[in-house]
Amino acid sequence: MKVAVIGIGYVGAVSAACLARDGHEVLAVDVSQLKVDDINRGESPIVEPGLSELVLDGVRSGRLRATLSLEEGIRGSDISLICVGTPSRSNGSLDTSFALRVAEQIGAIIGASNLDHSVVFRSTVLPGTMDGLLVPALEKASGKTPGVDFGIGYYPEFLRESTAIRDYDQPGAVVFGRRDAKTAERLHALQPSLPVKPFEVELKAAEAVKYFNNAWHALKISFANEAGNICSAVGIDGHDVMNILCSDTRLNMSPVYMKPGFAFGGSCLPKDVRALKAKAREIDVPTPILESILAANDEQIQKAYRMVQQSGRRKVGILGLSFKPDTDDLRESPMVVLTERLLGTGYDVKIYDANIRLSRLTGTNLRYVQEYLPHIGRMLCEDPKDVLDHADVFVISHRNLANLLDDGAQASKHIVDVARAFGDWRTEGLYQGICW
Repeated sequence: MKVAVIGIGYVGAVSAACLARDGHEVLAVDVSQLKVDDINRGESPIVEPGLSELVLDGVRSGRLRATLSLEEGIRGSDISLICVGTPSRSNGSLDTSFALRVAEQIGAIIGASNLDHSVVFRSTVLPGTMDGLLVPALEKASGKTPGVDFGIGYYPEFLRESTAIRDYDQPGAVVFGRRDAKTAERLHALQPSLPVKPFEVELKAAEAVKYFNNAWHALKISFANEAGNICSAVGIDGHDVMNILCSDTRLNMSPVYMKPGFAFGGSCLPKDVRALKAKAREIDVPTPILESILAANDEQIQKAYRMVQQSGRRKVGILGLSFKPDTDDLRESPMVVLTERLLGTGYDVKIYDANIRLSRLTGTNLRYVQEYLPHIGRMLCEDPKDVLDHADVFVISHRNLANLLDDGAQASKHIVDVARAFGDWRTEGLYQGICW
């Protein structure tokens, strides 16, 4: 294809050189004469291993050149990849002015022509920026309908400096934000031999993937540093500890625990996070990551409480009390905490959990519920029908209890789902998912 790469910064330079290497005809566009001259001399405008050779090969083959003219780039291509910068403002918010200006300019060019063209942003922008800012700017400037009269897409990049070419060729994931089929086809054609199958999602989902990708990497780095600081202070090599932790690809480096949902609980996680925090204080090691974990967990419980509160209904049915299904363990169950808060503010609560029988609770399990939910006996029902008849709003924490709510109950009762119990994305009626 004929490809215009708008913005010869880090992402743009790597994208342009790799596309030219792969046989596409690439025109790189930038406002900097120095960058344009670098490319046209066959020199890389940035320092990146292997990139100078790719740029030189692309220029010599005639498949890569650069220009100052945005109009030349748009009119001479099937698809444009917008790679302009989105720096931070002084208050931490994102400066999208460069992306907006390019959108307006491209819109004007498309409006004055009959181009069959797809406009694809690669610049890092917050979820909703395409739909709320950039696509409307293209539509207004062009006088045409995006996704109909010209293509629209968002194609986030996951390139690391110093390994960018390898990351381009061997991505861990590829995401195409699309609005029209033709743009999706063109995006697939850019790299037809990818080692992974691209995900096709709506524009704002693609924007979100990029942001949470980066936030996750930042969290991992800070978590590893915090672990290393504690290990070092007690005479342990933190690299040994983290190497072992990362070797577990079943639980640690895996999708396990990486699904949005309710708070964690049980006999291990809350206790052990608190113990690490206490040890760190004892040895004078600051632990801002560990300090935030339990606060974030409590906020998820509080969010469920607010959702019940916002329903405007006072009779509550709890479906699932233990900290997860198929167990009777109530220790530090977030549902016990939520129930206690509801009771404390005057809600009329009934509970059903097939695995919880008051007569069978023993040891620490019994002591915990006696301390935090001393009136459980009058709330706990052995027949789920008693809860179904009682409640106007249900909180479902166990997926296997969703089938208790028939179509009539689902239509008329307010449902707060903290377990994604119905297994799909729902927004209709009185249903609310805690974070979906």
